[in-house]
Amino acid sequence: MAGKEKAVMKVLDTETAQGFIRMSEDGWHQGWHECHGGNLTYRMKKREADNLREDFRKDAPWLTLPVRLKSIAGEFFMVTGSGKFMRNMALDPADSFGIIELNEEGSAYRIVWGLENMGKPTSELPAHLMNQEVKKLVTEGRHRVVYHAHPANIIALSFLLPLRDEIFTRELWEIMPECAMTFPGGIGVLPWMIPGTKEIAQRSCELMKEYDVVVWAQHGLFVSGDSFDHAFGLMHTVEKAADIYLKTISVPGRERLIPSAQELREMATRFRLKLPEKFLYNKDCI
Repeated sequence: MAGKEKAVMKVLDTETAQGFIRMSEDGWHQGWHECHGGNLTYRMKKREADNLREDFRKDAPWLTLPVRLKSIAGEFFMVTGSGKFMRNMALDPADSFGIIELNEEGSAYRIVWGLENMGKPTSELPAHLMNQEVKKLVTEGRHRVVYHAHPANIIALSFLLPLRDEIFTRELWEIMPECAMTFPGGIGVLPWMIPGTKEIAQRSCELMKEYDVVVWAQHGLFVSGDSFDHAFGLMHTVEKAADIYLKTISVPGRERLIPSAQELREMATRFRLKLPEKFLYNKDCI
């Protein structure tokens, strides 16, 4: 087997790479990744990167980032490719995603594996890396996965509800109370913004200091988690709740029987959840 093929297989044989591929494929099967929509990054553990260093390219050029990210400088990330299709992730992984290394100043990156055929990292790379840095700091290193996708129901909901954190959180908690267990800290909401810009990256960072889930109105969802399962589960839960919400409001002449704020508080006590009181406001005051 040629050296290149050995390097490809060694990377793809790792549990991390297989988890990265599985999550991408699962999102595709959910219908969240039409065409080349959506992107995924994973901040590798030091031992994961060290085990693969001999197979990384050493002569790749450094490419300047539009921001300086000191807290994640020198780290390695698995990243999906720009213009790549999630449906091809399992079929041709070395073309569909890659591993990048940040320099010691956190001001540039280079592609050390994958993204073959002149591929580039996702166009949302600055947003991913900026939010990777934020989540590393606020979770003391626990969070490693940042995921963006286009789930149809939560996008539809962003055309109907006022774009406020309190309203989105409360409506989803009420329509599927298990949501309060999955994201007890609530969710953030951004208005529609041009994708791939520094502005949407910065605004997302501000919300990600408080939340693990951010709605990009009329666009999609942006989530963070400590594992592929956690991040995917957040996305899946929000989208399922949005689906139930849309189904219930589409039935004319029927009152929705939803739990009250007090019942949500009682559930929080039972399961030892800390639900911020700002999401348990009196809805009659809105």
